[in-house]
Amino acid sequence: MGSDRLFDQQEADLLLEIIVNRRDVRGNRFLNKPLGEEEIDKILMAAVNAPSVGFSQPWEFVLIRDEKIKQQIRDSFDQENAKAAGLFGGEKQKEYNALKLEGICEAPLNIAVFYKEKKETVLGQTSMQEVGLYSVVCAIQNMWLMARALNIGMGWVSIIDPEKVKQIVKAPAGNQLVGYFCLGYTTEFLKQPELEILKWEARKNMKELIFYDNY
Repeated sequence: MGSDRLFDQQEADLLLEIIVNRRDVRGNRFLNKPLGEEEIDKILMAAVNAPSVGFSQPWEFVLIRDEKIKQQIRDSFDQENAKAAGLFGGEKQKEYNALKLEGICEAPLNIAVFYKEKKETVLGQTSMQEVGLYSVVCAIQNMWLMARALNIGMGWVSIIDPEKVKQIVKAPAGNQLVGYFCLGYTTEFLKQPELEILKWEARKNMKELIFYDNY
């Protein structure tokens, strides 16, 4: 059974606008306002409708609102962040220490996204096992775009110990943490990515990233 739903240019332009205006939102911009269940459901619906290799749908989501659990996650961040700061030297370390890199306790909702590997053989995953993980990343991207379309901020916290997070949320041993995210309404969406504004990294020229037939 096919779908006869076609999209017009205005809708395509709107999707691109949402994509280019997506931002990584940090704790200094989250509002102390709970998210509605309808909005959360839409974000999760976008996630579970992501593409997955072999229609494996290998994702699981842990929604965290408990302040004690958030604090445990924050403690892991603090430990890992202290280690990370030592990897930068001189002026770069000062700039790193000035960055606000998470919003774990400030955001009303945290979501831990896990990859649940199937025991049986997965169609399309026999040559590249890692595409199962990539499928989960597709779900995360869908979450982020839907959150932005709903004017909800979302931030990725990657400076954490994934095994400690697994223990804290009592994840099954075989599950793998792919991403930990903070979500909430925000004071603003920056016009550019914050690290671009701060000149931590420069935006790459798209033309320099595209090759035809070979490198």
